[in-house]
Amino acid sequence: MGAPLAAWLAVLAIILAMLAIDLFAHRRAHVIGVREALAWSVAWVGVGVGFGLVVWSVWGAEYGQQYFAGYLIEKSLAVDNVFVWAIIFASFAVPRELQHRVLFLGVLGALVFRGIFIAAGAALIERYSWILYVFAAFLILTGIQMLRTRHEHPHPERSRTLRLFRRLVPTTDAYYGQRFLVRRAGVVMATPLLAVLVLVEVTDIIFAVDSIPAIFAVTAEPFIVFTANAFAILGLRAMYFLLADLMHRFVYLKVGLAVVLLWVGAKMALLDVLYIPTPVSLAVVAAIIAASVVASLVRTRGQGRRAVEAEPAGAYRMATAAELAEVEPLVRRRARAAR
Repeated sequence: MGAPLAAWLAVLAIILAMLAIDLFAHRRAHVIGVREALAWSVAWVGVGVGFGLVVWSVWGAEYGQQYFAGYLIEKSLAVDNVFVWAIIFASFAVPRELQHRVLFLGVLGALVFRGIFIAAGAALIERYSWILYVFAAFLILTGIQMLRTRHEHPHPERSRTLRLFRRLVPTTDAYYGQRFLVRRAGVVMATPLLAVLVLVEVTDIIFAVDSIPAIFAVTAEPFIVFTANAFAILGLRAMYFLLADLMHRFVYLKVGLAVVLLWVGAKMALLDVLYIPTPVSLAVVAAIIAASVVASLVRTRGQGRRAVEAEPAGAYRMATAAELAEVEPLVRRRARAAR
């Protein structure tokens, strides 16, 4: 394929433009409802699918199919990420109007880290072709582990990351709007929103360790791997607000995701023995995810939307008007010496 530099620059320009539009549309903190989340989800999926059609028309059907297979794998695995986000937000009692700010920065960080992982993975594959078998074994083991722990849920309040953060960073017990840092009585302190952002970023990195090897099972082209990842995760914020209150209905989704990991791991392990065409891989992944979603909705039919429940990571609240008035500027200007 060998995508030219102009193609990379064009993709980065599209991503930055989309992020700027999203940031402008959500510049004021507000609760994102189902209709707004649905509209944004349709828009993000439309952009991702539209880009895939461009790849198909410019570089041919094979690369177009690889993009859509990778996009579907990443989008599917990201749903589990959405559930973990919901657990984190519930554990920290994050007001709904503040959640988009955290997710925006979380997704921005995810793009950077995934770009680094993709570059490292591509370099390893190019230099050591046997590394694909390591990826395959890792995916199979991860799929088996996911099946074994499908009924378990994360507990942010027990996280080592959170314990280390609290040990190193003084933190308030109140949310000060969308601020991550405040200065009180001359001391700079983190708000709980910064702790939540750190947990979201760490979660994104952990999920990237699973998803990046998975997409290398369908394509070794760094341009396809990066763009499929980028356009899949750019819509995660909207997907979160659309699905967070419905996660209790997807009872078989984790099983479906585990089977997807087992499938792509087996496909990668048999790369030199059995060639599986990209359309077949795409169809198998789509069938697995569709079956798990349909079975889940049938199993839980009649259940409505409800917020995710989680063990509290602390007693958090919104800052009072008096506390907001006591906040000092983060950066103090030095008084000019008297002349």
